Amino acid sequence: MVALLATLTPMGLAQENNSKPVLVASTTQIADFARQIVGDRCQVRCILAPGADPHTYQPTPEDVKIVLQADLCLENGLHLEGKNWMGTLAKDAGKPILTCTEGIAPLEIEAEGQSLPDPHAWFSIRNVAVYVNNLVKGITQIDPAGKSDYEARAALYLNQLRVLDAWTREQVNRIPTEQRILVTSHDAFNYFCREYRFNRANDYLSLAPVGWSTGSEVGAGMTPKRRTKVVDGLKKTGAKAVFVETSVNPKLIREIAREAGVRVGGLLYSDSMGISGSAGESYIGMMRENVLLIVHALANAANPNP
Repeated sequence: MVALLATLTPMGLAQENNSKPVLVASTTQIADFARQIVGDRCQVRCILAPGADPHTYQPTPEDVKIVLQADLCLENGLHLEGKNWMGTLAKDAGKPILTCTEGIAPLEIEAEGQSLPDPHAWFSIRNVAVYVNNLVKGITQIDPAGKSDYEARAALYLNQLRVLDAWTREQVNRIPTEQRILVTSHDAFNYFCREYRFNRANDYLSLAPVGWSTGSEVGAGMTPKRRTKVVDGLKKTGAKAVFVETSVNPKLIREIAREAGVRVGGLLYSDSMGISGSAGESYIGMMRENVLLIVHALANAANPNP
């Protein structure tokens, strides 16, 4: 992060045009974190629309135009942006890029015969503090005059995250330990499972049919033998419900759930937040909605007021 930003002129092009700095984020979550920090001092634009999949996304000519207007690009990193599409956009446009997960110790996951860092770090609310602190440092480098404002807004947001974390733990504690079995469309929830102690028999890691990426989300590459193994495995977990995700095709998980005789517990926000006006239009709203849905499905005992 420091190396990429060290050559920046404060305010960059925004200063030349006497306008607000422009931040371009890869994902909806990162865009939301940035907006919480900058308020109306910067423009924040997002490449991905709500519901889009960062693993399989392919940039458009319009994305190129958006990045050309950026003073700073923002990415998740840890290979979330498949084939490094955000890094490529920034590099081709000659724009600096901030990797928001820098400093996070990622969980390692097995995928395609190799160990890879799990990119879905925002599902640990504690990790979001790292995102926020990285954003404050990076944005301050392009707008030093806004430092105190950014730090003050970040402090308020971090306090909101602490409240969210405490409420999440309270809600999850309503689910009996033996019923804390979380099965989702893909392995986006490892950090959530580890943080809030789901899937004890799986070392507190996510259970999902298609692994951590969504390239095979509709099961195109799943052989009948593999499918049978997945269905049998789901039966053995004892899961009360499985969950589909907003950014993943639900076809495979619904079929597997039906074959295993397990009900679908609902629709979770995962790689993307929700549309404007929805319960998941912000990161905090997205997390609250997920927790309420999970607790309702697995214990039917959620308290909706944090």
